[in-house]
Order: sequence, then structure tokens, then C-alpha cells
Amino acid sequence: MTGAANEVVSDRVFNMPNMLSCLRLVLVPVFLVLLAQGEDAWALVVLSISSFTDWLDGFLARRWNQITRLGQLLDPAADRLYIFAALIGLAWRDLVPWWIVLIIVGRDIFLLALGIILANFGFGPLPVHHLGKVATFCLFYALPMIMLGQAFPQLEWWSQPVGWAFALWGAFLYWWAGIVYAIEATRVIRLPRVAPGVSSDTLER
Repeated sequence: MTGAANEVVSDRVFNMPNMLSCLRLVLVPVFLVLLAQGEDAWALVVLSISSFTDWLDGFLARRWNQITRLGQLLDPAADRLYIFAALIGLAWRDLVPWWIVLIIVGRDIFLLALGIILANFGFGPLPVHHLGKVATFCLFYALPMIMLGQAFPQLEWWSQPVGWAFALWGAFLYWWAGIVYAIEATRVIRLPRVAPGVSSDTLER
């Protein structure tokens, strides 16, 4: 996307980019079942298909000016669901500790509470911070690396250390971003109420 000024939000809900986003969501339980059953290679195939459709729906949405509010909600929702599914599947098999799951899920519950507080004060959600994007990238990279070592034991000697390094760094950044959001939410709540017709400094999409 070249910027907010050039962003075109379409009113068409049912279009190819949104259908691809829905496909990603449908594949989440398939991914979780395969992972929980130890079918790591097939789980990686499903994850690869999901990653490709994630790139493709964004490309088509920009190319065809079919960016929709639904799509803007589905994409981050699918990303988080895949992270949760990977964490739960790996923890179920005792490949990652449950405290990692609690840290990641707890942070999103924390942000949900912040969103409810902001809504009660009449504000929309805060803009996505770059720390949150980096944290999500780290987790998205870490969990497949851990899965890769399980699917192909000959690669475990390097995929596991790299995967765990990204997982721990991602968890740290995830909460760091959460603290930044909390500080920003506190600042926004303390702002004087704006007059009607004046836009807030939070996103209102």
C-alpha cells in the first residue's frame, strides 16, 4: 500500500481478496488438527498455502482497488489464529511450554481489554505499532521453524535454535508493543473531547 491517502476502501464485501482471506480462516482448523496429530510436513504445506493466499489477497486487493473493511479485519484475525493454532498444537505435544501460550494469548486479551476501554471513551482502535508488526513477524517465523525440525529431524540441529530465538524475541516484543499501546491508550483517554466533525488521532475504520 502506498499510503493512507491512496487507499481505496471498497464497499464490495464478496470479492476475490476476501474469499482468499476466508479460505485462510477455513484452513486454520485443518492446520491445527494436522499439527496436533504430528503430521508436521502436511501442516507446513497448509501453512505455506495460507501464507501464499495472504500475499495474494493483499496484492489483488491493491491491484483491483478491492480493499474492504471486512478484509482489513480478516487478515490480522487470520494471522493471530494461525499463531494461536501453532502454539496450541505444539504445546499439546509438549514441544513448547504452556507458559509461552499464556504469554502470547494473555497479551491479546490485554489488548482486547484496551480496545473495550477506548470504545467506552468514544475512541476507535489505536494504529498498529511497528513493534507489534515485528513481533508478529518473529512469531510467524519462529513457529514454522520449530515445526520444520519436527517434520525433518535432519534439520533440527539448526531450525530449533533459530526457531526458539525468534519465539522468545517475538514474545518479548509482543508484550513490549502491548505496553506501548497501553501508554498510548492512556494518553488518548486523557485528551480533551474533540468537537463533532474533528477527527480523532486514533483510527476510525
